[in-house]
Amino acid sequence: MDQKKVIPLEDRIPKLRIQRKQRSNRRLIFYLSFFFLLLLTVVYFQSPLSDVKEIQIEGNRYVSDERIITVSGLNERTSFFGVNKQLIEVELTSLFEINKVNIERIFPNTVKITIKEFSRVAYLVVDGKNYPILETGQILDEEGSIKRFPTDAPLLIGWSTDEELAEMAAELSNLPESIIHRISEIYFTPVDEDPLRITLFMNDGFEVSSTIRHFSQKIAPYPAIVDELDPNIKGIIHMKMNPYFEQFDNEEEEEIESEG
Repeated sequence: MDQKKVIPLEDRIPKLRIQRKQRSNRRLIFYLSFFFLLLLTVVYFQSPLSDVKEIQIEGNRYVSDERIITVSGLNERTSFFGVNKQLIEVELTSLFEINKVNIERIFPNTVKITIKEFSRVAYLVVDGKNYPILETGQILDEEGSIKRFPTDAPLLIGWSTDEELAEMAAELSNLPESIIHRISEIYFTPVDEDPLRITLFMNDGFEVSSTIRHFSQKIAPYPAIVDELDPNIKGIIHMKMNPYFEQFDNEEEEEIESEG
């Protein structure tokens, strides 16, 4: 029979002591690490280190950073972990310019606010100033007006009633950008038989006569219609019930050129 190797007890004791000491050291390191982590956590929460130090704002164009911060209620005394994201989102979306808000906390003390404003579908021209009109029909006030010539949306000229403006804004919000960018100016030109008539001047040189009611549907065939027209022949495209092109006669054309 094979004889098992017998290790004397006096040889095993030092190894057991070493293993026991190693386990004790590991436990000590764990407890010390836990203690210091707990201490740091307490110090962090009880000191200004846990207050919001930086507020990052992105996506806003017309609403100023200062206004967003004021409405959000955030300041240097706000606790980083006490930031109520849902409440801030509710407060900021109460501003009529803002559509959606996303709040993100970035450790250790930064709050990031991402803003999505309502789209600008047109600009109302009043006394040489251009007031952005939102897709909701709201018009930005004097602070939001711009003096430069806008190129991202058409100009509304000769409008005075809020009801028609709101309906026009709603129709423009339903248009694809490919058509919006074709429109340069929209005039409110009511007549007895059509109190909602509008006249459009397009960026490609054509003039369009239409009406506010269901305008987004009536203007939809415009790209296909102009593809069939000679750009050198001046006239007006009627887009109400059945679209058709009406060529200016010579006298009317000369009168328009002389006015220009």
